[in-house]
Amino acid sequence: MKYSFRDNIFDRFFKEREGLIQQFKKGDISKKEYIEEGYYSLQRMNIKPFKRIDSFEKAIYNYQYYNTMAKFYYLRVQEIKKYGKHPEEIKDMLKRVDDFYYKKDQATLKAVEMKEYYDVEVYYIQVTSQYLKRKLYEIVFKDHPEVILHSTSQWLLNKFKEEGIFSEGVRRSLIANYVNEKY
Repeated sequence: MKYSFRDNIFDRFFKEREGLIQQFKKGDISKKEYIEEGYYSLQRMNIKPFKRIDSFEKAIYNYQYYNTMAKFYYLRVQEIKKYGKHPEEIKDMLKRVDDFYYKKDQATLKAVEMKEYYDVEVYYIQVTSQYLKRKLYEIVFKDHPEVILHSTSQWLLNKFKEEGIFSEGVRRSLIANYVNEKY
């Protein structure tokens, strides 16, 4: 499928996503519902990730696409696990989750590279999850305050450290309520 900027692909996608964010912030939907609705939105719009990322917007779209897919499939895994059945399906789905997260991290790197590592800040964030402590970090773009990305990828963190954009210490996430809500 060829994408045209005249179709306002970014405007449509990000407008719908912003609506979901506002519903979550108001407490109208849970984090689980936010993830599910984000997935259904992607399916309705029938837009896929970009193969060639040549703009910051495309990189951010790909990040959101892969992040949504990973979280949605992880939700499905948790639901299947409740019944203690289909171990092979769970194993396959977890591989997909890992693949989506890897592609999300590639999109993150591309977004940062589009900014030439300028006005980008990366730092660990405070989390309630013991598992994510000193693993989950936040990536913020000073000229795009609405863009807040997260990762636990060690290879990506190493790259950010090499480029000098990682700050030691732990900070409160700019979206702490979302990050710390279980789903």
